[in-house]
Amino acid sequence: MTAPREPRLLPWSGPEGKPCYLVTDDDGGPVSRLADTTEVTQLGMGAELLAHARELLPGTPPGELRYVAERLAECLANALRVAESRGRRLEAVDSGG
Repeated sequence: MTAPREPRLLPWSGPEGKPCYLVTDDDGGPVSRLADTTEVTQLGMGAELLAHARELLPGTPPGELRYVAERLAECLANALRVAESRGRRLEAVDSGG
């Protein structure tokens, strides 16, 4: 019998903003694939927004700066969630779990 797997932190939150986790024995299941695709999309959107913000920031009116800052904060939160999820999975692999 193998040890139980570490729950995977999913790249989205529940209805109340709480973290969602996936417990599965199958790395290739449909929810795992959806989570993988969502992570790639979130990171790609963050990279695109960062490039856009770098072009936009010099001389931008305060209202637009606020909007860009809010979107950057959302992307940063997504990227940190992805990093935490992937870090947990790497730790589980390193520890043999």
